[in-house]
Amino acid sequence: MQSEHEIIADGLGFPEGPVVMADGSVIVVEIFAGRVSRCWNGRRETICEPGGGPNGAAIGPDGALYVCNNGGMGPKQPEDGKTGRIERIDLATGRHERLYDACGDRALSAPNDLVFDCDGNLWFTDFGKREPNGKQFGGLYCCRPDGSAITRIVDAALSYNGVGISPDMKTVYVSDTFQARLYTVDRKLAVQTATLLATVPGDVHLDSLAMTEAGNICIATIGSAPAISTVTPSGQVTSTPTKDRYTTNIAFGGADMRDAYITYAQAGMLMKMRWPEPGMRLIYNG
Repeated sequence: MQSEHEIIADGLGFPEGPVVMADGSVIVVEIFAGRVSRCWNGRRETICEPGGGPNGAAIGPDGALYVCNNGGMGPKQPEDGKTGRIERIDLATGRHERLYDACGDRALSAPNDLVFDCDGNLWFTDFGKREPNGKQFGGLYCCRPDGSAITRIVDAALSYNGVGISPDMKTVYVSDTFQARLYTVDRKLAVQTATLLATVPGDVHLDSLAMTEAGNICIATIGSAPAISTVTPSGQVTSTPTKDRYTTNIAFGGADMRDAYITYAQAGMLMKMRWPEPGMRLIYNG
């Protein structure tokens, strides 16, 4: 499928985590700038500057914006005393607060993406930081948005990135960046081992994902042939080419949920294109 790509905003500092709002604006995080911004056609305003590396974002049951903060990456390395964390941002005031920076006695490393389920639980991935002598493992977590409880669902994951939940709320999907694989877990189970669903072919890495109304999984795919890779619940893979090597995120919006908002991180752009099927409406919306 080919479609015209409309530029919604440019000049962004490695944008990710688009959140489509009811008023037509789109919230994005700017990882390299340590900033959360709201974009309209051709303009941008700052909501909050939490510092570190704000990554995935989602509206929670209380109408606030919840953000995975990886602690800093690229030209903005982790700050002294700052760790990866889950943050809550009040959209009316821009005030931000830290909810989680550890699970038990283990610090979070680099939280990446998040999604809410029908019970108000927040699911998030931890990518794990790359270090001079290797890479930390990450995992998949589930927590309460009030800061009261957090559980590590999958441990010792190589590079978990995107996360989504099936329309029937039974299955959680997670993409692994370096393996280019999509895994599933049962939403109702606690600690478990993820099950492989599909591997995206080619010299590619997987980033964030979004679900369609029909239950297909659309994954931003990075590499020399950038794309949105669509995986069916049975594991079949197709590809829609994009125009930026670092195509990092996709989110759906519009009256018919067929407007796909895609982040071109290398170019610093938020793009919009029409999608052949409607996206899944999230449990909570702005």
